[in-house]
Amino acid sequence: MLERPITDWLPLTKKEVEKRGWNELDVVLISGDAYVDHPAFGTAVIGRIIESEGYKIAIVAQPNWQDDLRDFKKFGKPKYFFGVTAGCMDSMVNHYTANKRLRSNDSYTPGGEAGFRPDYATSVYSKILKQIYPDVPVLIGGIEASLRRVTHYDYWKDELMPTILEDSQADMLVYGMGEQPLRELLTRLRNGERFEDIRDINQIAYLHHAHNDLPQHKNWNTVEIASHEECLRDKIKYASNFKVVEVESNKWQANRITQKIGKKTLVINPPFKTMDEKEIDQSFDLPYTRLPHPKYKNRGPIPAYEMIKFSINMHRGCFGGCSFCTISAHQGKFIASRSQESIMREVEELVNHPEFKGYISDLGGPSANMYRMKGKDESICNRCQAPSCIHPVICSNLDTSHKPITEIYKKVDAHPKIKKAFVGSGIRYDLLVDDFNKNNQDGNHDEYMEQLVTRHVSGRLKVAPEHTSDDTLRVMRKPSFKYFRKFKEKYDKIQDKHNLKQPLIPYFISSHPGCEEADMANLAAETKDLGFQLEQVQDFTPTPMTVAEVIYYTGVHPYTLQPIKTAKTREEKQAQNRYFFWYKPEFKSWIRNRLTKLNRPDLAERLLSSPKRKEQQSVAISEKGNKHEKFNKNTNNKGYKKW
Repeated sequence: MLERPITDWLPLTKKEVEKRGWNELDVVLISGDAYVDHPAFGTAVIGRIIESEGYKIAIVAQPNWQDDLRDFKKFGKPKYFFGVTAGCMDSMVNHYTANKRLRSNDSYTPGGEAGFRPDYATSVYSKILKQIYPDVPVLIGGIEASLRRVTHYDYWKDELMPTILEDSQADMLVYGMGEQPLRELLTRLRNGERFEDIRDINQIAYLHHAHNDLPQHKNWNTVEIASHEECLRDKIKYASNFKVVEVESNKWQANRITQKIGKKTLVINPPFKTMDEKEIDQSFDLPYTRLPHPKYKNRGPIPAYEMIKFSINMHRGCFGGCSFCTISAHQGKFIASRSQESIMREVEELVNHPEFKGYISDLGGPSANMYRMKGKDESICNRCQAPSCIHPVICSNLDTSHKPITEIYKKVDAHPKIKKAFVGSGIRYDLLVDDFNKNNQDGNHDEYMEQLVTRHVSGRLKVAPEHTSDDTLRVMRKPSFKYFRKFKEKYDKIQDKHNLKQPLIPYFISSHPGCEEADMANLAAETKDLGFQLEQVQDFTPTPMTVAEVIYYTGVHPYTLQPIKTAKTREEKQAQNRYFFWYKPEFKSWIRNRLTKLNRPDLAERLLSSPKRKEQQSVAISEKGNKHEKFNKNTNNKGYKKW
């Protein structure tokens, strides 16, 4: 265990290793992100855990993979293993837009510069290490490895790919939030076990080089899914596989999963039970500097860090189970909440930050208002196989009290060094609508709303209805749009009561599976009727390990195997997107002609008629602001993705 306090960054250079008096390293971490020593960045968390367990560890951040590979060699051969992560985002999502256009920046690189990590970074890094040090184990993790742990569809190659363990040549994969499996692995290595012999840790995956003689551990039952080769031949088998993987990933008493690939067998051990308060506090209470490494000081700010440096993540996980989202697939369905004491300790650290001016940008989590929400009777959760606790209705066993989070808001708000503490993460508005959430018996939802709206909104409040069509929303695993209307009524009443003008910012997705062109036109009409004039809609991107990705590739829903239509061509996607911009003169003629062909002149009339001025509440989002909101939604403020 750690014998001295850590007050400095983890070593990033050979000189820093020598300064600590180390002649060799136990573990070397390779990361696609720049090194920021902050609990929102996975490499920092994993590095701090490794050192807290008494291991000598250094980081290679954004190595040059194209030339002489000296970055991979600079620390030499570690005693135990190399750790590899692409970073806080899947490298392909990081590099490309939904239209597969190369992005011009990278939020996890100093100066926002692009080009400092390869496509499919996990596999590229791992293969280089195996080439240089074939006898040293490689452990992969992070969002990219986690969500590609089994046969998956890759949108950017437009093909079905095998487990990332096959392509990367890595020895072991940690999926999900990796603190628990990592600590057990480190303990067993310290006790003298060999890396290659350790196969019975929860929440790891590995390739067994045969189809038989699989090791038996912990009385786990085993579920075999269709082989990679079967999935290549039959899309329905691939769709059926997904249901098994999702169910087993979200169960407390899960089965081990196996899948044949060529002459090998992929083995995915069951996940750990969700971290308790003491365990998650342990990760967040490690002595981070909360700053980027000093070597970056002349290269410009790191946008991802600038976005979250004055934010606090209070919990992990999401029980929403949205079809397009990877949070529950990576962080889990059950909420892991920090203690109030741990959160307030971080508040104290934050107010002492040299650049702190009194404003916390976010008190949040993947969904800001799920803090401490869990099943009232854990035995019911033990048996549950539902992918969502709130779709199609809220589970009667779910405790949705907002009292604990309201108490934290008030406590932080009362801190003498804090002028304002905002909630920048998106909230689940449906949990605050009495018609949808029947568990508001003590009025704590209303108290939360009052506190949120009057004290914690930074000019505008983000919510994500995602669509207006009930058919599309069912595919999304989202509630009916009527509940957004009810939430808006409630929100506007509080605003009027306190004479506030803080617009709601609703997010929507176009081209999602199940969305027809007329549905998108209706979405534009409904939002126009509500007074919204939004400047950007997010085009659907099929990312691995989501229901929507499976539907996009196979054409069927993985739970029903019934066909669902999806817009795929550029023309179909552009058509859906254009309706959102009904107010632009260049689209008016196109909208009228298109809706006439679709036999929906009623929608054309609603979209193209002049809005009533007293109802119009134009919400103009700047391009820069919108990118920031989208970044918040897809990265740290919706999950703090790490391994």
